[in-house]
Amino acid sequence: AGYYCTNSSKEDYNLTKPGQVWDAGGRNAHWKNRPNGKPFFAIFNHTISHESQIRNQIPAVNVIHDPKKVRLPAYHPDTPEVRKDWAQYYDRITMMDARAGANLKEIAQAGLAEDTIVFYYGDHGSGMPRSKRWPYNSGLNVPLILYVPEKWKHLAPADYKVGGKSDRLVGFIDFAPTLLSIAGIKPPKHMQGYSFMGKYASDEQPYNYGFRGRMDERYDMVRVVRDKRYIYIRNYMPHKIYGQYISYMFKTPTTQKWYDLYHAGKLNSVQSKFWQTKPAEELYDLENDRDEVNNLAGSKKHVDILNRLRKAQQAKAIEIRDLGFLPEGQIHGRSGEDAPYQMGHDKKRYPMEQIMSAAEKASSLKPEHTPELIKLLKAKDSAVRYWAAMGLLMREEDGVTKGQAALQTALKDKSPEVACAAAEALGRYGKGRAKTAAIDTLMKYADVSKNTVFTSILALNGLDYTDNAAKDRLETINQLPLKGAVTPARMGNYIPNLLSKIKTDLGGTAEAKPKRPRRNRK
Repeated sequence: AGYYCTNSSKEDYNLTKPGQVWDAGGRNAHWKNRPNGKPFFAIFNHTISHESQIRNQIPAVNVIHDPKKVRLPAYHPDTPEVRKDWAQYYDRITMMDARAGANLKEIAQAGLAEDTIVFYYGDHGSGMPRSKRWPYNSGLNVPLILYVPEKWKHLAPADYKVGGKSDRLVGFIDFAPTLLSIAGIKPPKHMQGYSFMGKYASDEQPYNYGFRGRMDERYDMVRVVRDKRYIYIRNYMPHKIYGQYISYMFKTPTTQKWYDLYHAGKLNSVQSKFWQTKPAEELYDLENDRDEVNNLAGSKKHVDILNRLRKAQQAKAIEIRDLGFLPEGQIHGRSGEDAPYQMGHDKKRYPMEQIMSAAEKASSLKPEHTPELIKLLKAKDSAVRYWAAMGLLMREEDGVTKGQAALQTALKDKSPEVACAAAEALGRYGKGRAKTAAIDTLMKYADVSKNTVFTSILALNGLDYTDNAAKDRLETINQLPLKGAVTPARMGNYIPNLLSKIKTDLGGTAEAKPKRPRRNRK
């Protein structure tokens, strides 16, 4: 559309950047550098309120909020450390507003205030634990302030009012089609979002959707749908605790204090849940439970709401061909030279309905599905076999005992993901030779010099969760390489983080870090 496009400066894309994306990028990128008279599209990413900025020192002049007066969510313990972190987060937001004000001042000084449409938004909830990285409303709901000058009012959303508020549900996935619509370009059909303003504005949508996948070095799979009042959460890996140990997250004082208090037995039931395993489904009433601590998934009064939102979540997954039902390594392996999107829309390479069905049964935790999961370990598709092994793992000792023979066979599966899932199950709940063979399998795939980084991360996670079962392998673990031949730049720390954690827990000489949060006590 002829715009001069700049981004200053963050580019945390979870994909390869194809060729030139911006006319200018980096800290010095600015719309001021555009050719005379050329329209511009500029992004300014200010990281002053980033998670990392909660735990450092700020100038005294910026210390505004009193820790004693901050509101704590019900799930956080009331300690000086937690109050300080929340207060500093609010201080950082105040500092952030000043940065945004400077951006607006530049536009006004250039005489462009009445020509420029402005979006001001966050990228996720606060950098505090159980906000960033979690698909609760506290992690997904962000501020979005929109300014449309009089000149461009015909492009504004239908409910736009100066100084007004809107409860319309929009998401980041709507930004791309919306920006195209503003520029007079019809959004292509393959875009999943809906434009909320401009020439090609769409009708208001009834739901917002969210997801959680691998977070740094830890795997998880969660899907979310919400309307204007309720939020539904589907945990496809409920056997994993909410607060899995993520090295970067544990640098925040609140995380460490919260963890310590849990293991000291000093938290109430609401505060303790973060360090425990998850239910398969969660449902929260955002009008009456802003902190999302009263799970209504088992409420008879809310059955219709639960069913409606569950159906919406499943329908959306099928509509978009949700690739998250594949282990991460298979997303890339099945794609070959194609983009994952292309592979995902090829039903031969990605028989999604079969795989999703296996995932639904596996993660339901219902014991009546155990016999079928054992049979599915012989399925033709490796992702179905993966979910079968995962389902037995999720059922802990009962599932592993009933499926032990099939799991032992799966240790030799040609798919590393199936073998690793079976190995974690037997490594945690198996006995004797089966347990030993499981640790052998995890050690085999933990070597990133001989496997993909995705396989090694999966194996090391499994090894970590076997607790002391690998203690006699410590010497070998100490020799495992930290980096593979092909390691994406953003994943460079994940193997070292996992190895450091495992070595520390097993009594090695790695940098001292907290022990792994224990599983939910039943």
